[in-house]
Amino acid sequence: MVQWLRRRFITGFFVVVPVVASVAALVWTFRVIDGFTAPIYARLLGRSLPGLGLLTTAIAVLIVGVVATNVIGRRFLMRIDHWLLLVPLFRTVYAPVKQLVLAFSPDNEYGFKQVVLVEEPGRRYVVGFLTREFTVEEQGRTKALAAVYVPTNHLYIGDVVVYGREQLIFPDLSVEEGVRLFLTGGMALPSHIEGRRAD
Repeated sequence: MVQWLRRRFITGFFVVVPVVASVAALVWTFRVIDGFTAPIYARLLGRSLPGLGLLTTAIAVLIVGVVATNVIGRRFLMRIDHWLLLVPLFRTVYAPVKQLVLAFSPDNEYGFKQVVLVEEPGRRYVVGFLTREFTVEEQGRTKALAAVYVPTNHLYIGDVVVYGREQLIFPDLSVEEGVRLFLTGGMALPSHIEGRRAD
């Protein structure tokens, strides 16, 4: 009973913390930017306009995105990221949230590459995300393998399973569609999927 409670508590913790941290970060960012810009807008326009703080926050996030894609800006943000990871309590929440967000980023080299179907014995198919392809040298023979992340409880918790590359089927589903598939419990699965075997 104690083990069951502990496991469920840990599962709930890892589901709740990233969501709460992300929402809190967005609300905090909005409040800081709105608190700074609201008096300036009120002075310039003569009255306060609702929604202007939200628009300013969106523009600020866009500017950060533009800076992050610039070589110099990327180095600057990496330096800030390094400093943030030095803060003991902050890094325990920041690091997992950042890794989760980066996993869904199409520009991230280490994120989810694509959705895969894996045919297991007994005609059972597993849906997961391809995260890495690699080779293993075994007694002079090279075997192509693939690491597949299979969510088991929401998207935050899952198993990393290594399969032979020949077992993979690549369906015509984007990573976003794969995420939607897990979040809806399979209800977002289209009625027809085109797929191809690994080369």
